[in-house]
Amino acid sequence: MELKCAVQTYDWGKPGINSIVADLMKTANADFVLDEKKPYAELWMGTHKNGPSYLKDTGVSLQKYIQENTNVLGSNIETQDFGTDLPFLFKVLSINKALSIQIHPDKEKAKVLHKLFPDIYKDPNHKPELAIALTPFKALCGFRPLNDIKKYLEEIPELCDAVGENNAHLLLKTNDSLITDVLRKCFLVLISRDSVMPQITQLLERLKGKDEAYKKSLNFDLLQRLHTDFPGDVGCFTVYLLNYITLQPGEAIYIPPNVVHAYLSGDCVECMACSDNVMRAGLTPKQKDIPNLMENMSLCSIQKLPPCREDVYTEVFRPPVSEFAVAKITIPPGQPFYKLIPRSSVSILIIVDGKANISSKTYCRGSVLFIPANEEIKIEVLCFCHPMLMFQAFINV
Repeated sequence: MELKCAVQTYDWGKPGINSIVADLMKTANADFVLDEKKPYAELWMGTHKNGPSYLKDTGVSLQKYIQENTNVLGSNIETQDFGTDLPFLFKVLSINKALSIQIHPDKEKAKVLHKLFPDIYKDPNHKPELAIALTPFKALCGFRPLNDIKKYLEEIPELCDAVGENNAHLLLKTNDSLITDVLRKCFLVLISRDSVMPQITQLLERLKGKDEAYKKSLNFDLLQRLHTDFPGDVGCFTVYLLNYITLQPGEAIYIPPNVVHAYLSGDCVECMACSDNVMRAGLTPKQKDIPNLMENMSLCSIQKLPPCREDVYTEVFRPPVSEFAVAKITIPPGQPFYKLIPRSSVSILIIVDGKANISSKTYCRGSVLFIPANEEIKIEVLCFCHPMLMFQAFINV
């Protein structure tokens, strides 16, 4: 069953047809009106109340359809505490401007915060995330190795000033079990400031006269871009404390609860547990929650998540959570048919590139399909010059 899905036009999205989100919607939906001045940030596929999907043929909400046909979820799902809502939200993101420096609380903390502050933390769930790059995708994710942070402190006096001279000195001299406490204090002092405008202005001015290799080693272009979008924001200096990574198309990262991160630019497929719980610390005009962020923040580093190959055309990214996994399906030119691997749970499939006949209907780039558990789907491929690319989200049980 084909779905009609919601689009979110947050200000950090890419404008008009530059956005993959807008392009996918325009290709698959004849009634979609493209506004070249509007930022198209996210395509939502699922039952989330802030952007629910609907069955295209009937107009019935996907949530209502599942509630009235619970067998589509799969027999294994009955043992899970998911209810009749999908436990995941499937997305496509097009990022033109950095998202906030943030963490998502774990389940235990989310329950506490929801009970104490229901207007801010609107549900009792955690929000682990998986991002798979569609284009070169840049992010800050987890903390850098300590030796890298020390190197930046040695070369950037403005950074030492921003984290506190005494803290910087202690971090440079400490090599024992206290080092993580000192790093936490550096981060706290930085994100607790109202602004780092003098330090950033001085650093950028000083770097302008340096050679390109040196500027690149100190992330000059990234710092300048963040400062342009968020002038003097404390989050700008986190480029020297957090891992700066670039995913190539098809590469993925998994963000567990309590890990500091910020998506910076590019396009990706994302899957996450259904939650709106966010603790922010920078690169945002929104409300921050520094005490809770510092209490729960992990200092771990994040690595790319490798996929597991299921057959010659399908590889699966399986994070260590039950709510979701995502399959990447690439069918090469000249392969006329392919049978999707049946899933024991309900799933959502999006065609990112290509065209196909499925159950006597033709679907193209941007089409989103709802697939009941254990359904056998045969795809007749209609693109002959380039690979067909699809992503399928399902419950990881």
